[in-house]
Amino acid sequence: MIVAVASGKGGTGKTTVSVSLALAASEDGSRSVRLLDCDVEAPNAALFLEPELDEERTAGILVPEVDKDKCQSCGKCAEVCAYHAIAHVGGPPLIFPPLCHGCGACTWACPEDALTERLTPIGRMEAGRVGPIRFARGRLEVGEAMATPVIHQLKDWQIQDGRDGGRDELVIIDSPPGTACPAIEAVRGADVVVLVTEPTPFGLSDLEQAVEAIRDAIGLPVAVVINRADEGDDGVERYCERENLPVLLRIPFDRRIAEAYCDGIPLVKARPEYAEAFRGLLADLSREAVR
Repeated sequence: MIVAVASGKGGTGKTTVSVSLALAASEDGSRSVRLLDCDVEAPNAALFLEPELDEERTAGILVPEVDKDKCQSCGKCAEVCAYHAIAHVGGPPLIFPPLCHGCGACTWACPEDALTERLTPIGRMEAGRVGPIRFARGRLEVGEAMATPVIHQLKDWQIQDGRDGGRDELVIIDSPPGTACPAIEAVRGADVVVLVTEPTPFGLSDLEQAVEAIRDAIGLPVAVVINRADEGDDGVERYCERENLPVLLRIPFDRRIAEAYCDGIPLVKARPEYAEAFRGLLADLSREAVR
């Protein structure tokens, strides 16, 4: 089962839930657990798990280069580029690598085979273990703009190539916050998505956007975890009831949890009594995934 943990905004406790799910699920050793930190612009799950990372790969995109001797300046490459990364102004095309998404349409469309693709690194991926948990993360290089290819390549590496348990393996994806392309790429292919929110007007607004993007637009099952549930107002609860969204866990505001977070201590380590609640959350998610 693939569980994506997402949020409409940052700071709601998404990584706290991801790490706690992985630790609680791995305690009895009955299943293979893999945690992917796909928040590649700010990966911080390793701060709580301290894994031994012993594998590394480069993440990159294929950027076209022009062979000016072959190019006939037909402009077809610029015509097919959906991202406006190629401009044709009468001579050989001008290529703007920061805009390129590496889709390959330009090289396919060129009738003279005047374009070749060069791998341009934009990030790196690391993998290893922490106890029984297999862990991997992506990191977008400073100054690079596109997180989506790094997330895509990390998932391809870990979920398809590196998977040893088939659908019996539990894969937990710590997604980027928000509803932009990186977040959608992270949740794509999940069996169920957990949206972590907080009971505030901002939390509600961003939860509504996340539900619209993930459940309504791409059709994935969605469940909700409310963090700091005894603070704020009841707007989130009323919205979830109105939208028939299951609220599977409510985590109260607790200064001890916040202090442990600041010290890099996972919730279920700081408060072991929560381990059973997260195992219950996992069981509920399994049921939601097959509805």
